[in-house]
Amino acid sequence: MSSRMSQIHQSITTIRRPWREFLNPSTLTLPISLTESTYRIRHNLHHFRFNYSVILLSILFLSLLYHPISIIVFLITLIAWLYFYLFRDEPIVMFDYTVDELVVLALLSIGTLIALILTRVWLNVFVSLVIGVTVICLHGAFRGIDDIDDQESGYGPLLSVVDG
Repeated sequence: MSSRMSQIHQSITTIRRPWREFLNPSTLTLPISLTESTYRIRHNLHHFRFNYSVILLSILFLSLLYHPISIIVFLITLIAWLYFYLFRDEPIVMFDYTVDELVVLALLSIGTLIALILTRVWLNVFVSLVIGVTVICLHGAFRGIDDIDDQESGYGPLLSVVDG
């Protein structure tokens, strides 16, 4: 388990981007076309995925502040996701039957939906997700990608040869 935690820590530190780079106002420009804005969104989603995750989870947390029972239920749901889906090294075996990864994913998703319905905060969560996705798409569309290093993608060395 500790080796898995160190792998997770290492993967998080490789995708984490500095907030100064993320919030740099000099990189905000208007996209020329819809095609460019969608390209920027895709590129920025990949580059700043950790920062966008923190923003989305913060908005979600703020929407649940007035529902302490829901926060407790979602912490339990989060622990279930971490234990059964993220921190597992071996497949789950029940009654000498190996449970498929998709079955685990489906059961956790259904459990999360049931928790949303039973705690009666699904509308708060839906609205906060819409707000979060809107904020992320706006930032992704308006943030230029000129200063982002293409070497982190698999095509980075190829693009530097083609450009130069």
